[in-house]
Amino acid sequence: MSAKDNAAVIQLFDLLESRYAMRVIWALSDGHPQTFRLLQDSVGGVTPNTLNTRIKELRAARLVDHSGHGYRLTPQGAELARRLSDVQTFATRWSHQQARASAGAAAHQPGA
Repeated sequence: MSAKDNAAVIQLFDLLESRYAMRVIWALSDGHPQTFRLLQDSVGGVTPNTLNTRIKELRAARLVDHSGHGYRLTPQGAELARRLSDVQTFATRWSHQQARASAGAAAHQPGA
C-alpha cells in the first residue's frame, strides 16, 4: 500500500473515530431519510450539539446529505455502510470466539 493510500485510510479512520460518526452512518444505512430528532433517537445518547457537529463533518466528507425528507447517506456513504456490514459479520464471529475462549480459560483455572 502506498503512502498516499495509507493517508486516505488514516483520513477516513480519523473521521469515523469521531464520537457517534459510525452510529450516524449505521442509523442511516437502511436507506430511509431521518429527521434530526429521529436520527438523534436512532443514534442514542448523543447531544444535539454533538450530533449537529457529526452531521456537518459527514456532510463535508460527502457521506451524508440532507433532502426535504431528512438526512440520508450519499451513494459513497451507502457504499461505506455496506462495507461496514462486513465488519459487523467479522465482529459477531470474533465476539463469539472471545466468549468461548474466556469460558475455556475460566474452566481451566484452579478451583473452578
